[in-house]
Amino acid sequence: MDFKLVSNFKPAGDQPEAIEKLIKNIQKGEKHQVLLGVTGSGKTYVMSNVVERTGLPALVISHNKTLAAQLYQEFKGFFPGNAVHYFVSYYDYYQPEAYIPQTDTYIEKDASINEEIDRMRHSAVQDLIMRKDVIIAASVSCIYNIGSPKNYEFVSSEFKKGQKISRRDFLRKLTLLQYQRNDSEFGPGDFRARGGSVEINLITGENVLKFDFLEDTIEKISRSESSVDPKYIEITEAVHLFPAAFWTTPEKKMKEAVKNIREELYERLQELKKQGKTIEAQRLERRTEYDLEMIEESGYCNGIENYSRHMEFRKPGEAPFSLIDYYKEYYPEGFIIFIDESHQTIPQIRAMAVQDRIRKETLVSHGFRLPSAIDNRPLKFSEFEKRIDKAVYVSATPSLYEKNKAKDNIIEQIIRPTGLLEPEIEIRKTENQLRNLIEEIQKRVEKNQKTLVLTLTKRLSEAVSEYLSERGIKNNWLHSEVKTLDRPKILRDLRLGKYDVLVGINLLREGLDLPEVSLVAILDADKEGFLRNETTLIQIMGRAARHPEGKIILYADKTTGSMASAIKEIKRRRKIQEDYNKEHHITPKAITKEIREWMFSEKEILPLDLAQDKKILEKEMKKAAKNLDFERAAEIRDAIKRISS
Repeated sequence: MDFKLVSNFKPAGDQPEAIEKLIKNIQKGEKHQVLLGVTGSGKTYVMSNVVERTGLPALVISHNKTLAAQLYQEFKGFFPGNAVHYFVSYYDYYQPEAYIPQTDTYIEKDASINEEIDRMRHSAVQDLIMRKDVIIAASVSCIYNIGSPKNYEFVSSEFKKGQKISRRDFLRKLTLLQYQRNDSEFGPGDFRARGGSVEINLITGENVLKFDFLEDTIEKISRSESSVDPKYIEITEAVHLFPAAFWTTPEKKMKEAVKNIREELYERLQELKKQGKTIEAQRLERRTEYDLEMIEESGYCNGIENYSRHMEFRKPGEAPFSLIDYYKEYYPEGFIIFIDESHQTIPQIRAMAVQDRIRKETLVSHGFRLPSAIDNRPLKFSEFEKRIDKAVYVSATPSLYEKNKAKDNIIEQIIRPTGLLEPEIEIRKTENQLRNLIEEIQKRVEKNQKTLVLTLTKRLSEAVSEYLSERGIKNNWLHSEVKTLDRPKILRDLRLGKYDVLVGINLLREGLDLPEVSLVAILDADKEGFLRNETTLIQIMGRAARHPEGKIILYADKTTGSMASAIKEIKRRRKIQEDYNKEHHITPKAITKEIREWMFSEKEILPLDLAQDKKILEKEMKKAAKNLDFERAAEIRDAIKRISS
């Protein structure tokens, strides 16, 4: 199926030229490009046009879950008829397994898995295998090991009406696919058997399948959209069942993998004993043998990913399989990786493997894991680079790495379709800065405009917020201690008028779409460092670029090199925009953007204390999950369980 872009607007400003250049370079076989797009220039729309015109599947990598969700939402809107997916870490909470030798403290892995996100990850991977029109918005967790694509597909099974297979063998196949028998709760990844029928709640949570057996033959296959009191409709086409877990190994190869693990265990035990590490050797033998018993019994154990090198028959040190390997496996004709906010995302990708290895080496040396566990890891940066087919680095402030990679293929997207200019910039002394700031805020409040205030520390942001509140200014603070799922709600409340000001630190940089913000005030702008370097300052200044009266006030007693460079770049862009508007007789227009329910917000979907209809509840649960409102989906799921019991 081809990609079909659905939009009410056509490319404008710098967009047409950017689209043509990107496509031309892709067709020429250029591997690296930079899309240097200013805030509000429609970079996601440009990416969407490139995907539609080239017909290439895309992976869009962002540096956090919230921005990945925002991109998912936008691409889903542009491509309603195509396979658009969301792929992020499925942990709501994650404490990795670790050991602290100084205090002899072992920290067991503790994690809370978000079932909805796990389902979405499976949906994404299954569509990569089955379809050609796939776009996945992902966080950097997409470079982590998720198991071999070949194994995942090989273990999957196809079933059709009239197929010769006994009910007993069918149930055994489901177990090998890691589906769990559960006759009571029957959630995604479960199956139940009643009489001559077997019902399967697919791991993706999208459908329930029912297989009716007559003697040793599949007599009928039916599908239902609901797992609660399902109403089945018979289907005639064959059904493809994929595993309910990523780390799977064909049954015939599993015995060989277990044998190899035992051989490694024996060698490692000898090493530890030679080093006089008797306790460590005993610990390792006990833990590993327990895991192997579980694997031999059911094909699975907790932490099976730590044995993935053996399950996938990789050599020591060989790269693991990540989501990108699925693209490479199933799209030999090519694919595009868009690295969003690349100045942030690339450093994250670069650091992940190093941090992971340090933690694992400690576990290995103290007998908590076999040495092969080190190869259950994210991709090293060099491995990530080798897997790039075609990359577009998307940022208003690309770093030296991206520029060096792209060389001459740096495509600027400076002109906004709305004609809006970069904000005006003013430097003011720090003396009486808060009093001056309040005067500026009040000017904006009178016009129903919003203000962002940037501080250097969490405590200072809270102190400034309290100071503003004492003077009757509606505001809130926003920094890393605010829960991830609460942040979009605070931003939405700003737009709705609950607040006139937000005070924050680093969270107010990339990816925020706040057209009501006309003033960005940067306190301590002359304190050179990570939060006040050129890149950060340009990103912060971009928050006021969506408003016709956008203004930046830098409170500083001196002009640092970073300030001077950032101001120079903003002025350069503003001059280009002014000249373009003059030449084309364009008057800057304010952005009007609908204030939608954010996918992570706490929406009142249904009053749970009044609703007793399980089918309605399940429908609402799926609606919440589709909108990525996982907390609400979990609430409804628990309500269904209460009603069922």
